[in-house]
Amino acid sequence: MAAAPQDKSRKPRKPTESMDRDELLAAYTTMLLIRRFEEKAGQLYGMGLIAGFCHLYIGQEAVVVGMQHAIDTGDEVITSYRDHGHMLAAGMDPKGVMAELTGRSGGYSKGKGGSMHMFSKEKGFFGGHGIVGAQVSLGTGLGFSNWYRENDRVSLTYFGEGASNQGQVYESFNLANLMKLPVVFIIENNRYAMGTSVERASASRDLSLNGVPWGMPSFSVDGMDVQAVKAAGEEAVAHCRSGKGPFLLEMKTYRYRGHSMSDPAKYRTREEVQKMRAEHDSLDSAKARLLELGLDEAGLKKIDDGLKAQVQEAADFAQASPEPEPGELYTDVLVGG
Repeated sequence: MAAAPQDKSRKPRKPTESMDRDELLAAYTTMLLIRRFEEKAGQLYGMGLIAGFCHLYIGQEAVVVGMQHAIDTGDEVITSYRDHGHMLAAGMDPKGVMAELTGRSGGYSKGKGGSMHMFSKEKGFFGGHGIVGAQVSLGTGLGFSNWYRENDRVSLTYFGEGASNQGQVYESFNLANLMKLPVVFIIENNRYAMGTSVERASASRDLSLNGVPWGMPSFSVDGMDVQAVKAAGEEAVAHCRSGKGPFLLEMKTYRYRGHSMSDPAKYRTREEVQKMRAEHDSLDSAKARLLELGLDEAGLKKIDDGLKAQVQEAADFAQASPEPEPGELYTDVLVGG
């Protein structure tokens, strides 16, 4: 039997002026915080102060910030191992995040989780997860919990284009659509799963159509434009909150750094990365719009200087925080019934 033809007419949703000046400024500030934080994390990793795996979010900031502007307090977020940006966008303290990255007791998981495993129930952040695709099943479980409690909450479940080919992802799609669970599935398509381009790994050329067999509505979104992300996110969240079931968003984005800090990224050219930075950077486009709306360069530089100081304060806090006591190995292992 011949395969169904791909709909080649579908393109990423065009940018939408979904934010006024104050909201766009808030989004820009959070995106800039994420970038400055990740730049500092990269420096600390190079100094040997962060060990193990460390996956930076530089380039993808508009995705999580736009989506955070589309949800309400009480909604939930769960993602993969490229998670520092999600934590900061959710409002987690940069000091606690950086302390966890450096394995210190002042971290969100008391220095035991590291880059990929920290959580904040208070902020609705249910973790980064180191196993590829595992968080999709867990995010569907969060949606089931909300559906069962009838509490009007929505689960944002992030995963990459590489994980989108996992069997458990499609099992989650099936269950979520069967039970009409309030889950927004978000594919952060940064084009390279580790070192393999999506064109070489996926027979689907439009990942937003991956939910079609289950009747799941979807958009392909310009994930480098924070306003386009927010506009698509609001529509998807409203669909879920109204009881119509899950929604799939494919965010077309790009990471400027390697897959992790140990990745030299030789599978793509320097010219490709420079072109993306020059023509599609989410911070540059948001800044240009803010200047059009009446802000000035001096004011934006003052914001940047303040964020750099905040990130340096987080780095200083992390390095001053003690390492966990040996007894911490035996805490937080079991949850009492």
